Amino acid sequence: MRRFVILTLAIGFALSAASAWSEGQDAPVVVYPADSDFEDVIENIKMAVEDRGMLVSGTLHVQDMLTRTAKDLGFDKNIYLHAESVEFCSAVMSHQMVAADPRNLVICPFTIAAYELAAEPGRVYIAYRKQFLAGDADEATSAVIRMLDEIAREAAE
Repeated sequence: MRRFVILTLAIGFALSAASAWSEGQDAPVVVYPADSDFEDVIENIKMAVEDRGMLVSGTLHVQDMLTRTAKDLGFDKNIYLHAESVEFCSAVMSHQMVAADPRNLVICPFTIAAYELAAEPGRVYIAYRKQFLAGDADEATSAVIRMLDEIAREAAE
């Protein structure tokens, strides 16, 4: 549960802060608008992951957690109408990452989020964090970012 809360808060911060960072190659969070409704986008993410031979290890219901805890934490504004994160890992990518540096174990699972802002009903976004790996991991880093970007773009269509 603690991992869920920490991860959820980190994802929420990253998504809310994404608009403050300039877009482009150096942005730490990549966001794409999606052409489908929220439920379809979540399913598209899961299908894109599974089509690559990976298993979805979990779905984090971020909006549910934020709604449930808002009052107790002193928040009264709903940022999202819907927000979920899909977790998954790739054995191939994991081997490449830890071969480059054992500390890279912390990178898995990967997470791709979908959200619909309360201020923009009907507009769904897909986001992922760019991964920065430890050690001599340029090749693994590029492969991970390419995989995340392909899944996000595919799910946005």
